Formats: sequence, structure tokens, C-alpha cells
Amino acid sequence: MTQLKIVLEVLLLSSVEPLTLAQMRSALDEEVSSEALRRGLDALRSDWHGRGLELVCVAEGWRFQTRVPFQGYLQRMRVEKPPKYSRAVMETLAVIVYKQPVTRGDIEAIRGVSLNAQTLRTLEQRGWIRIAGHRNVPGRPALFVTTPQFLSDLNLRTLDELPLLQAEGDLMPICPVNTELEL
Repeated sequence: MTQLKIVLEVLLLSSVEPLTLAQMRSALDEEVSSEALRRGLDALRSDWHGRGLELVCVAEGWRFQTRVPFQGYLQRMRVEKPPKYSRAVMETLAVIVYKQPVTRGDIEAIRGVSLNAQTLRTLEQRGWIRIAGHRNVPGRPALFVTTPQFLSDLNLRTLDELPLLQAEGDLMPICPVNTELEL
């Protein structure tokens, strides 16, 4: 178990992206069962408990990340500013998150305004949405859904972890009123 924990630690700390169980298993020399791998990850998570980093499972897999109380120190060292998103981008994302799969027409109907193509492009370039297919109606409009990267960027495993909407009309209030939003 000790050797397995060390190898898992090396793999996870060296990886830029979250690792799936399959990716970790393929990097190991010997055949390791899923149960042994999970026990190793649980033991590793316990070893790191109370430290500056924590081992978490997000939608894309397992990763080490800075614990919340210490994230401010890293943000002060960042030279680059986090991207700012317009209200239109954030509202569009909210519609896709809570109503997926949706078409551009669905988004426009919910928001009550026409949708600029750049808004969808911004979300696609960020890796937060993708086309999951086409609605079987004339014109075959694209159906947009969120991606595992969106969930991982928000430190979520599933969409079920998002706050619930209290009523159908509550979709837009999840976006603050200021026009420039940071995420």
C-alpha cells in the first residue's frame, strides 16, 4: 500500500489535468484492482488532511488542489488577471447549465434577447460547453450542454451539486447585477 500511495502521489502531483482511475491504473506496472486503487486514494487523501493541498475528486478525475483558506496567497502571486465575462455570457451559461440540452433559440427565448455568436464561442473556447447533437426539427439546431471541464473548474463532480433553482423564473437572478463578472 505504501508504494502504491507514493506512486499515486507522484502521478497526481505531476499531472496538469485531473487523472481518471483508468489513467492511473495504466501508469502502474502491475495490475491493480479498482478497489485497491480507491483504498490507495483514500489513504493518500487522509495523509494530506490538514495540509495546504488536498486530494479531491472532480468531474474529470482526481487532482491535488490548494485548500480554500490558502488560495488567496496564490492569487496575489498571479501576474495575469482572471478572465472577466459579460452579463450575456454568464446568463447564457446559466441557461445552458440549468436547462441543458438547449438550442440557441431556447436560450434566446429564456433570456428574451437575441444571442450573439461570440457569446457561445467564448464558452466553447473556455471548454465549458459543447455541442451534444442536434434537435430533430427543421434546421436541426445544435444542442448545447456543459462539459466535465466546466464541472471541474467549479470543483464539482456532477450537476446535482449546483444550487437548486427555487422557481422556474429564478434562472436569471443567479447572475449578479454588475456587468463584468469574474469567475
